[in-house]
Amino acid sequence: MSDDDRAPPPRFNAARYCLAENARHRGDKAALVVVGEQEVQRLSFAEADRAVRAIAGGLSRLGLEPGTRVMIRMGNEADYVLVYFGALAAGLVALPSSLQLTAAEAAFLMEDSGASAIVLGEGAVINRDRLGERILLGPGEIAAMKAGEPAADYADSAADDPATLVYTSGTSGSPKGVLHAHRAIWGRRPMHAHWLGLTEHDVMLHAGAMNWTYTLGVGITDPWACGATAIVYNGPRDRGIWPALIAAHGATIFAAVPSVYRQILKYADLARHDLSRLRHGVTAGEALPADLLNAWTETTKKPLYEALGMSEISTYVSSGPTIPVRPGSPGKPQPGRRVAILPAEGEPVPLRAGETGLLAVHRSEPGLMLGYWNRPDEEEAVLRGDWFTGGDLASLDADGYLWFHGRNDDLMNAMGYRVSPNEVEAALIEHPDVAEAGVAELAVRADLKVIAGFVVLAPGAAQDPQALIAWCGERLAAYKTPREIRFLDALPRTVNGKVQRKRLAETQA
Repeated sequence: MSDDDRAPPPRFNAARYCLAENARHRGDKAALVVVGEQEVQRLSFAEADRAVRAIAGGLSRLGLEPGTRVMIRMGNEADYVLVYFGALAAGLVALPSSLQLTAAEAAFLMEDSGASAIVLGEGAVINRDRLGERILLGPGEIAAMKAGEPAADYADSAADDPATLVYTSGTSGSPKGVLHAHRAIWGRRPMHAHWLGLTEHDVMLHAGAMNWTYTLGVGITDPWACGATAIVYNGPRDRGIWPALIAAHGATIFAAVPSVYRQILKYADLARHDLSRLRHGVTAGEALPADLLNAWTETTKKPLYEALGMSEISTYVSSGPTIPVRPGSPGKPQPGRRVAILPAEGEPVPLRAGETGLLAVHRSEPGLMLGYWNRPDEEEAVLRGDWFTGGDLASLDADGYLWFHGRNDDLMNAMGYRVSPNEVEAALIEHPDVAEAGVAELAVRADLKVIAGFVVLAPGAAQDPQALIAWCGERLAAYKTPREIRFLDALPRTVNGKVQRKRLAETQA
């Protein structure tokens, strides 16, 4: 990929990029399918284009200036997508958020972002005492906008104009806003061929919630950027529902976190469903265990491609149709990406193959964030010369494959050695009695912390902590082996399903 191919046009609106050409050339094609418990809602590209421009026109008529933040607090419904793209189409900044947030958590986002408008779906809560002069829009107001006169065109945005503000999951401290430009959607193009294998002929089914950037990106934005159909589910969370949806709607690509694939294998009767149209699955959000990769591919005979990313840049390392899978590695930097491993301290000079350091992406990357919202100190901490470092520890082998060694701030100190929880978790999850596992340091005395495993047992398995410790001792160096095992009914997770390691030590057995 040449530098000219990497750079978006100077004038670039992300919503126009995803919808305008599709509406002209494939207007009758299904753009979005929302599958509910009782009904299925379908929008063509022409209908989506009109609705998005109509919402853009409605937001503009409220007097909202370019760059104004619009907070979206809705469920897995079509209007979530339309409002999100409508904000971008109007030159505003969309702030996606989750219905699962408490009123206090939602108020923090509203106030920290300085949002001027709040869009609420059915069942959404907001602290009205803290609204101030903010504009509150409910389902009725959005319906009226969609029925109104659409904007004649998409906003004439610059590629570097702000478009989306997403907040990190807040596993430590207060959530922080990550501000992205319109060009971020252009920066996703390498993943279309090299991770997703996505073309206009595909039907993408995503298992995530709309508020998550993984869902809005891979589940909606990427299919629309390629002229493909996007499917989301808005029904009861039956853990075995996904093969039925794949078969019923002819999904060719399925996207989910690793735990969903494990649930499918455990709870779904795969033999009952026709998965012939499914080409492959893709996964991100957490590391893909080798045993799960093998179980999925052996059972379904379908490839499963992993990717590594972050809120600040999305996914940029992956396996895929052009990058063969190597179990235990998320893959290689996608062609066109400038990726390096830097020393944790000192000059930002890329390390050699096999050396572990901070995973870094060059600041010329078009998908890289504009910065942290009102957090210049944290922004300064992640910039090292020409590189952005997000805190992931990794190494690149001689073949260019990346090996993830955890977060720089997740590392545990055991007997003077720095130990990644990922390595210990991988050993625990291999045990047949273990359904899920998390690892963190546990304070057993004021002056002593030990490595502890937090385990959700498989159905019917008995609690035997010494057996699990011995199992790990056979697979790990002594200083890496857990000293304690705690049994839990469930691991603490963020609303998007990521294990919150920092909360593990707070849980009760």
